Amino acid sequence: MIKDFNELLQKVKEARRGTVVIAAAQTESVLDAAILAKQESLAESILVGDAKAIRELLQRMAPEHLKSFEIIDTGTDLVQAAKSSVALVQENKGDIILKGKTDTSMLLRAVLDKEKGLRTSDVISDVLAYEHPDGIKLMSDGGINLLPELTEKIAIIKNAVQVAHYLGNPNPKVAVLSAVEVVNPKMPATMDAALIAKMNERKQIPGCIIEGPMAFDNAVDIKAAQMKGIDSPVGGHADIMIVPNIEAGNIYGKMLTYYCKYRVAHVVMGTKAPILIPSRADDGETKMLCMALALASMI
Repeated sequence: MIKDFNELLQKVKEARRGTVVIAAAQTESVLDAAILAKQESLAESILVGDAKAIRELLQRMAPEHLKSFEIIDTGTDLVQAAKSSVALVQENKGDIILKGKTDTSMLLRAVLDKEKGLRTSDVISDVLAYEHPDGIKLMSDGGINLLPELTEKIAIIKNAVQVAHYLGNPNPKVAVLSAVEVVNPKMPATMDAALIAKMNERKQIPGCIIEGPMAFDNAVDIKAAQMKGIDSPVGGHADIMIVPNIEAGNIYGKMLTYYCKYRVAHVVMGTKAPILIPSRADDGETKMLCMALALASMI
């Protein structure tokens, strides 16, 4: 089982080198990620976007890499950059798409286009990995699904479990989070969590152990779980946290970065090729780690 991102990087470099298509690459952080990935022998990058702006940034940041990357000029049109990036993957010229200056919604419209897109699943979801002292933990979904209903939550769980398997965890412990650990008909998230846990118990959601509803403290702290009488292998030992809505996931993810100072990476699952939609405020290292996580899913 992969314990940290350094181990992840090493595994990926030994197993697979890929090509990342960067949609609207005229931003410093994604160019920094492309340079880091090249220096680490992790991935090559195709830079799609405003060629003039990209070259100017490279000249200022790392002039020695001015000729290190293929650049495809789509001008300042961000929509066209997104469409061209998807087309490159459809043509098997790239393995992964990384969001640059494009908005997430703009990129996903191109990815999910019914005729020219990359969707392979009814539900796509963003799986965030973070480097906890006890190992790599996962959380979903804080980036795509606004208020998922029962079937969407099941798909979100399956996508996250798939990532856990890629990281070498054959039977991850999944906590379906809510504000409380008891079922309350007035709190729909608790009802969904209980149904999902029962479905897992009956082998309808394989490859993991699911408990829910669980408050966050019960999922991550064994003493809290014991004090509340939770008798479950997931209590205090959760590997995957499933949040009830996008607001909870977004706040969770940003707290990991800005309060906990954990290294994070995330990848969108449910498409022909992994899609990376880190925040534009994320630094180059974070975006390079997203590349590594995506490549791990392709080994």
